[in-house]
Amino acid sequence: MNAPYDGDRGQGSGGSASGDGHPYAGSHGAGGQVPPPQPAPDAYPQDAYLQDAYDQDPYRAQDLSAQDPVTEALYDRAAHPPPPPGTYQAQQPMYAQPSANQYQPDPRVWAQTPPPEPEGPTQYLPYGDDARTTQFVGVDDLVTQASDERQEPDAFAHLFRDQQPGYSGGRAPVGQQPVDDQTQVLGQVAPPVPPPATAPAPAAPKKGGRASGLLKSSAVMAAGTLVSRLTGFVRTMVITAALGAGLLGDTWTVAYTLPTMIYILTVGGGLNSVFVPQLVRAMKEDEDGGEAFANRLLTLVMVALAVIVAVVVFAAPLLIKLMSDTVSSNPAADNVGVTFARYCLPTIFFMGVHVVMGQILNARGKFGAMMWTPVLNNIVMIFTFGLFILVYGTAAESHMGVTTIPPEGVRLLGIGTLLGLTVQSLAMIPYLRETGFRFRLRFDWKGHGLGKAVKLAKWTVLFVLANQAGVLVVTQLATAAGEASPVNGTGIMGYSNAQLIWGMPQAIITVSVMAAMLPRISRAAHDGDPGAVRDDISSGLRTSAVAIVPVAFMFVALGVPMCTLLFGSSGIEAAQSMGYILMAFGLGLIPFSVQYVVLRGFYAYEDTRTPFYNTVIVAAVNAAASALCYMILPARWAVVGMAFSYGLAYAIGVGVAWRRLRKRLGGDLDGANVVRTYARLCLASVPATVIGGGIGYAITKALGHGVIGSIAALVVGGAVLLGVFYVAARKMRIEELNSMVGMVRGRLGR
Repeated sequence: MNAPYDGDRGQGSGGSASGDGHPYAGSHGAGGQVPPPQPAPDAYPQDAYLQDAYDQDPYRAQDLSAQDPVTEALYDRAAHPPPPPGTYQAQQPMYAQPSANQYQPDPRVWAQTPPPEPEGPTQYLPYGDDARTTQFVGVDDLVTQASDERQEPDAFAHLFRDQQPGYSGGRAPVGQQPVDDQTQVLGQVAPPVPPPATAPAPAAPKKGGRASGLLKSSAVMAAGTLVSRLTGFVRTMVITAALGAGLLGDTWTVAYTLPTMIYILTVGGGLNSVFVPQLVRAMKEDEDGGEAFANRLLTLVMVALAVIVAVVVFAAPLLIKLMSDTVSSNPAADNVGVTFARYCLPTIFFMGVHVVMGQILNARGKFGAMMWTPVLNNIVMIFTFGLFILVYGTAAESHMGVTTIPPEGVRLLGIGTLLGLTVQSLAMIPYLRETGFRFRLRFDWKGHGLGKAVKLAKWTVLFVLANQAGVLVVTQLATAAGEASPVNGTGIMGYSNAQLIWGMPQAIITVSVMAAMLPRISRAAHDGDPGAVRDDISSGLRTSAVAIVPVAFMFVALGVPMCTLLFGSSGIEAAQSMGYILMAFGLGLIPFSVQYVVLRGFYAYEDTRTPFYNTVIVAAVNAAASALCYMILPARWAVVGMAFSYGLAYAIGVGVAWRRLRKRLGGDLDGANVVRTYARLCLASVPATVIGGGIGYAITKALGHGVIGSIAALVVGGAVLLGVFYVAARKMRIEELNSMVGMVRGRLGR
């Protein structure tokens, strides 16, 4: 330590020359009115190191804490001058678009794969790390990920990226070294490998994350469903023109409905809802990405369906009697119906194969194939029935019935129907091969999770059994009412045709959105995140309602011109009868769509018992109300009442399902927001329906119900209805509609 030197007291730089007195003595007035403070007596006068060591500091004048504020500020200004103008970038205003970074590296120059390490990447990775991450790859490569040479080993990654090939192969078990021809022996060093030729930089990934991928997947599915439904309309129009809307048409409808009903009763319900979460879980947990589970499932379904087809083809007469006593009691109609059924029933096998392949593709991120391949079936059937019309003429021209249709004609229609479903299922094979899936027959079903899936499917089979029981009752009553009615188009064929039109918005909008969202909802349910499940279901309900609600009211306003345009070839009176049935179906589309979305929440939790109980309620109400309509209403209007009962049953079922799902998710299902959205949409649709329907009715009165009058009524009345709805909804500030309009404008503006 350097002791203070008495001769230098007060002589520091900037200090005072006076060495005695208090340093603040000069700050008082000249008159000395305030005497300077006297120093306290020194407790250790004999210690030279402690005597006035701090009072006589030679650098005290530069101590900022000992100066007055003005001197301190001037010193700070001189010591730290402000930077010259332009040193820093000007601060951008709040909420402004940030400027592009001018120092961003050019990916065409810098995003290149770096050469490997001199000794090659580490081969022994006990923790299962990626070999690429153990070597230095550079900042630019970490940003652009240009050196990624294998798929991300996340089984759920493909669920949120549209049309990305599925993950093939699995990571080597932890602690094991992959064995190949290039494996290095411990202690030997491989010679340096020259760096490979640099490949061109990959294109920049498209912006957008999970939402954009979901939107694109839903758009692909909706487009495929739209084309499939449109070609299905053409198919139905050709069938109606060829067979008419009388007893022959009802007989064909009964036989053609049998395969779908049996398929749904046996394996269809479980495949559509239960096995999607099982496939997703297998892809996440199995080392092979779920390929073995999918092969076992496909093999099991093929074996089961082959047995089912053999049984039902033999029991075709009994099935026709079970479906319609009216058809089976007529010998000619029964003969034609049994022949049609034996050609149509083998399609059960191809239905099941098509659905399983489609669910495998959905789990691997390929959503379009399952929606587009039914177009091939429709094309084959259109060609078949068109050839029938070319040979025999339309039903209005030939007056063909169950007693006059030739056996060759029945054979032609039966073979064409079977061929259509065969082509539809075989068309899925190229899509599966594209994803890397290879089908192999596997009969090792025990102990691989299929037992759990079968137990879950048990309740789903009971679910569809209850649903099809209601369909069976309606089919019996509708065929009886159609036979008793003096007007064609009031039987089961008119009911089915109207229901086909009525279900198109549901299939295009709601089914497509929820099919793409179901893997995500299943993942959230598996992770124990009820909030995410609630948000997805609420979003699906409110988004689909923007289109479902106005279309439901449009069916009420313009149902008659729709059917006269599509089915006028079977007779204007029969087409008008179908239009009245469509009007009765109309508003039931709203609870039907809500019910579909709500049930996806139970399926995500692998709860199939609750949907079963809910469907029992719906089927019971539908059957009871339909029977009441058959007994009370005249035969001409009985099927119209049955169509209205269908929507009423689903309205009751929605209330039950909503309460149970809300309890399952902890008492919160975003009910206030959902109900407010639907109520506003309905209020906006009421004046639109009145005005648009009135204009359509006036046009058909003036121009008739022919092709020109029906088209004019649909175009003008529909445009007015949608325009009034849009204006009213904008006035009500419906958030979902504004979001959809903004999204459409943004995409059209690109």
